[in-house]
Amino acid sequence: MGSAAFLLLAFVSAGALLQVWGTKSVTALYGETIVIPCNDGAPAPEDLMFIKWKYEKDDGTRGDLLIKQARNDQATVQATDDYAQRVSINDKFSLLITQASLKDQKTFTCMVVSDTNLMEFPVSVVVYKKPSSVQIMDKAEVLQRDKPTTVGTCVVTDANPAATITWKKNGKPLVADGKAVVITPSMMLDPATGLSTTSSILQYAATKEDVGAKFACMSTHELTNQEADLEPFPIHYPSEKVSLQITSKRPIIEGDNVTLKCHADGNPPPSFFFFHLKGQKTPVQNSDTYTLTAISRQAAGEYRCSLSDNEKLESSQSIIVSYLDLSLSPVGKVVKTVGDTFSVKMETSTSGDAKVSWTKSGKAVKEPEFSKLTYADAGVYLCEVSMTGLTRRQSFELVVEGKPVITSLTKHRADDVKHKVLTCEAEGVPEPSFQWNVNSTNEESSYINGKATHRITVIPKVNLTVSCRVINQLGEDVMTLNVSSIFKEEKEEKGSQEDSEDQAKLIVGVLAGLLIAAAAVGLIYWLYMKNSRQGSWKTGEKELGTSEESKKLENNHTV
Repeated sequence: MGSAAFLLLAFVSAGALLQVWGTKSVTALYGETIVIPCNDGAPAPEDLMFIKWKYEKDDGTRGDLLIKQARNDQATVQATDDYAQRVSINDKFSLLITQASLKDQKTFTCMVVSDTNLMEFPVSVVVYKKPSSVQIMDKAEVLQRDKPTTVGTCVVTDANPAATITWKKNGKPLVADGKAVVITPSMMLDPATGLSTTSSILQYAATKEDVGAKFACMSTHELTNQEADLEPFPIHYPSEKVSLQITSKRPIIEGDNVTLKCHADGNPPPSFFFFHLKGQKTPVQNSDTYTLTAISRQAAGEYRCSLSDNEKLESSQSIIVSYLDLSLSPVGKVVKTVGDTFSVKMETSTSGDAKVSWTKSGKAVKEPEFSKLTYADAGVYLCEVSMTGLTRRQSFELVVEGKPVITSLTKHRADDVKHKVLTCEAEGVPEPSFQWNVNSTNEESSYINGKATHRITVIPKVNLTVSCRVINQLGEDVMTLNVSSIFKEEKEEKGSQEDSEDQAKLIVGVLAGLLIAAAAVGLIYWLYMKNSRQGSWKTGEKELGTSEESKKLENNHTV
């Protein structure tokens, strides 16, 4: 080292020219190895004697780092401080400094000494450190409407140079205005490392429109940009409007449970209300609903709800209760006698227009009113009264009773000619029973709507007088019918066939004789009248006849 200094001193004293080039700049990464090129990496001169690296200390003095002889492959470290273990030189004469820190942000000079020249190339070193982390601390739980509230503190640690923090809402940068948006930045240096920690506090006065808004903190640095997001905040604000809702189905029917819901637009929603029910104030806590159980028609009217802490904020609803009453007389089973009069008394009470309909055995009929009941009028009558959402039904069973009356008793031959079928038809309720005074076979019976039919088959060997008797608990009726013998009818039918031609001839002869006799009588009467006129007016002869007739003729003649 002494000889090198001696040579350098001799070189300078000999009048060699010292050239100092402009300062270059090198950027290094914190913790990495700093590579500082000598003369931007240009080749060394051919008459190179040695290269020496030095630096400027904090107090302004020079510090030597190392020297490398042209004819020696190994460099000699001259540093006695922290750089002694951290500096080296490569084959391009670049200075290498391991474990870069902010203390290495200095000017390093490469001095190139040749036989004919001495040149210095200063290089300024800048060490960058990207942020270790970006996080939001002291996060708010809720935001208040129109009141500045601290959203959070964004912290960017261990950076060089210091990072810049920007707050965003829904992806757009927030600009501080000192009122709705207040941003307070700060920076702190670590005395040991010299690294900076940047922080920024955001205060924000929210509005209703900020419900669901997303806030984010963005760190901007020369080496990297990072972002930390916040979940949307609930926005708290007082209620400005109250509405009373009826959540039950419509229309409201008497007997229904009716639920009232008081809704306020504040956040968080209020949970303490007053329900004003027909002039009575009822407090309800931890709920916004009130249920009217089995509402009656008397409960119809106006209902209100209000906030417990601000009763001026209120809302009202009018409740209409639909009801329908039906009273029918008579009901149940009604027993009447055929021929009686019958009517129904129906009364209704409704909250609106109602429709009335009647059915009998499922078929539409008019309101039952009879001046003279028949068996056909019997049946089950159903009265239905309906209005929107409400229907009432009542029914009665009309039974028409009467003693049996025979309406028909007939006979006809069966297909085999040997039998006769007798049919007895009657009306009566309750169902009548049939009694015959003859033995029979193949009995058939039916009973529909008060009409009873009984049919029997007989073989009359002699002429019979058959009676049909019908009986029920109210009375009886009987009817008779003559039934001729099957054998007698057969003989009469044969005789009638043999005499039919003679009888026809006799009838023709009788008719001809009667016509001839009538013609003769007419001729005699004509002659008689002619002679009578001639004697009275011409000859005066007496006519044949009774004494009274003669007297009349004489009087006429005298006149």
